[in-house]
Amino acid sequence: MPPTWRERAQSPETRTSAYYFTLFMTAGVANAYAGIWMADRGLSADQIGTVFTAPLLLLLLLNQIVGRVADRASDWRQTILIGAAISGLAGLGLFWSDGFWPLLLVWGLANVGIGAVMPVTDAATMRMSRRRKSEYSTIRAWGTAGYLLAIVVTGFAIAHFGAVAFVPLFVAAGFWRAGMAQFLPRFRAADPSEVKSAGARRLMSVIRPWFILPIIGWSLVFATHLLLNGFQSLLFAKQGISTDVIGLLIATGAFSEAVLFFVFRRFAQRFPARYLLVFSAAITVVRWAAMSLSPDVPLLFGLQLLHGFTFAVGFMGSVRFVADWTSEDIAAEAQGFSQTMQGAIGVIATYSFGWLAELYGAHAYLASALLAAAGGLCVILSLMLRGVRTEAAHKLSLEEA
Repeated sequence: MPPTWRERAQSPETRTSAYYFTLFMTAGVANAYAGIWMADRGLSADQIGTVFTAPLLLLLLLNQIVGRVADRASDWRQTILIGAAISGLAGLGLFWSDGFWPLLLVWGLANVGIGAVMPVTDAATMRMSRRRKSEYSTIRAWGTAGYLLAIVVTGFAIAHFGAVAFVPLFVAAGFWRAGMAQFLPRFRAADPSEVKSAGARRLMSVIRPWFILPIIGWSLVFATHLLLNGFQSLLFAKQGISTDVIGLLIATGAFSEAVLFFVFRRFAQRFPARYLLVFSAAITVVRWAAMSLSPDVPLLFGLQLLHGFTFAVGFMGSVRFVADWTSEDIAAEAQGFSQTMQGAIGVIATYSFGWLAELYGAHAYLASALLAAAGGLCVILSLMLRGVRTEAAHKLSLEEA
């Protein structure tokens, strides 16, 4: 007998999807207007880069530690609740923040609170969905849907009410996320016999060049997407594009991402994870190289549609790659290691891009294209060290475990 609508509404997948719907809303609000808002408060492009870089620096220290603590807890849920609460409360400080140092402190705390538990959220959801034979990418897609909604609402709110709407929207999104975290399910299996034990039980046992190179490669590609939060709206504005059109451009990228997440199972399950990473890197090179030419708005919409291929495909390839080779014992720690690498490279990229954007404007995207090319080469080198046949055999052992 198929589940009733009430049973579906109360399922772990539905409750987790509802949380993911709110998870990236603060990022959507920030992506749509944060760079312009900070510039209006007198911050230079270099200072804006520092404000966005500071949380990444702190996350370098926290991600793996938080992941290790979460793995040792009775369930990953408690850690997620704490992070969401800290982030939501910290956002209130934006109402009274003015100037570089206050913004650096408040923005850092609001983003570190949720960023520190992001690997835990991804790891917990991936493990739950594999155990229940559901699809992680579908749950993750709701995060992009919420992100898209936040971008659209912010774009139109700013166009109609002005800059005064930015902080209330950011704070409301943070509190909504903290509230929805209360409804998250238990992620770990109640019966230990349901847990598949295949995969490394200690992180050091997989710290090898063939394992690290794809993580570095995706980190390079991912770093080029981090720049969108701080600089894309600002660079679009410098091209003379109106605020409402900027919102639609960014929303187009988010729409493409959501579609790719929703169809991921049909589109990409047949391909090895590292093939997805190479494909993502290649499309990213094309996207940023074209963006560096400051194309007209119609072409910009076309380039934004590539976002699903440059980000969503690469993200799922990265999460799958880490989960395939590690056990549930180190699920959050392993994803934390991956995101620590992303943060380390993201710090350098974000700070450098602020300097390049100030000097060269949209031509700074050429540096992003070069980073993505380097990322693709790292993954190719990993494939040369340990081919996909070994990976396929390992995945088969996981399925039979």
